Amino acid sequence: MNFRFTYPPIEGLVVIEPRVFGDERGYFMESFRESDYAEAGITAHFVQENESMSARGVLRGMHFQRTEPQAKLVRVVSGALLDVVVDLREGSATYGKWHAELLTAENRRQMFIPEGFAHGFLALEDSTRLSYKCSRYYAPHDEAGIAWNDPTVAIDWQLERWGIELSQLIISEKDSQWPNL
Repeated sequence: MNFRFTYPPIEGLVVIEPRVFGDERGYFMESFRESDYAEAGITAHFVQENESMSARGVLRGMHFQRTEPQAKLVRVVSGALLDVVVDLREGSATYGKWHAELLTAENRRQMFIPEGFAHGFLALEDSTRLSYKCSRYYAPHDEAGIAWNDPTVAIDWQLERWGIELSQLIISEKDSQWPNL
């Protein structure tokens, strides 16, 4: 198998580390193989792939779709970010709990996020590019979010660890106005 799968404490999340083959020319890796992912419990069918680029200090999120939820497979192509999810699945034992993973171009780690999660991230380097597959198409009429700084969810963005001041965060007007959970 060309991937190592680990399972964070929130059911459904999967962290994927691809096997990388490198030499003096560079490297090669598979970034996705449906059969290996299915064996690890990831059976989402992806219909759309997106890419975003962010400067250091950009905080995007926490986004989700209300009635047309998306499963996502996220990875960083360049730079580094702290990828964060919040469990919004009604009846889940971890409802309202969050999980974060450091995703970088260097560690090549990916995270599978099942339907029913809010998703966001903090860019830790300039020109950080995030690529992600989605199981449903983006539906602007269904878009929703929760506040990135909701005190009841209490996400630890680890700003001090990354050397980013609160005043340095770059947050869109829309993302700064999402309600608390």
